[in-house]
Amino acid sequence: MLQLTKPLVLASNSPRRQQLLREAGFEFTVKVKDTNEDFPNTMPAIEVPAFLALKKAEAFKEELDNQIILTADTIVVVDNDILNKPKDAIEASLMLKKLSGRQHQVITGVCVMTKEGTQNFVDIANVFFRELTNQEIEYYIKTCKPFDKAGAYGVQDFIGMVGIPRMEGSYFTVMGLPVHRVYDALQPFFKI
Repeated sequence: MLQLTKPLVLASNSPRRQQLLREAGFEFTVKVKDTNEDFPNTMPAIEVPAFLALKKAEAFKEELDNQIILTADTIVVVDNDILNKPKDAIEASLMLKKLSGRQHQVITGVCVMTKEGTQNFVDIANVFFRELTNQEIEYYIKTCKPFDKAGAYGVQDFIGMVGIPRMEGSYFTVMGLPVHRVYDALQPFFKI
C-alpha cells in the first residue's frame, strides 16, 4: 500500500472509483454526504465536473482536521449537451442512440482538499462509439442496468467492450477517476 501522511477519505459511493483507488495501491475510507448537484445553466460543460467535485468536497470542510478528502464527478458531453445518469430504461436508450456512431467527451472533475489547501482539476477523454444496434442497446440496458452512469454506459461494461473501437485520453477518466492525475495530486502527502 502507498503510505500517506494523512488518512485519505474517498467521498464517493461509486464502486468503480473505489476499485480504481484500491488497485492503484491507496488505503482509504469511504464517507459520503448528500450534496446538491445543481450547477448554473450558463456554466460551460467543461467546468461542471470540477465545480461539482469541489461542491462535494466542501460538504466536508468543517470536519477536515487531519484528512485528505477526495471527490470526483463525471459527465458525458455530446453536441454541447450534458448527459447525466438516466432516470429509466427509456432515457438510457435515448442517450445510447444519441452516442451511437459518434464521438463524445467524457470529463471527470476531481477535488483533493485538506485544511491546508485545495486542488481542483478536470481530465478529458474523447470517446468514439461505433453504430450500435437496437438489440445491443436493449441487451445492455437489460443486463447491465446503467442507471448510475453518466451517459448511460460504463466503458468497462458490455457496451464499452463491443462499441468503443478507440478513445483519446485515459480509460480511467472514462471510468470515473483519472488515477494518473489523482496520484500526482496526492504525491505531496506520500510518506518518504
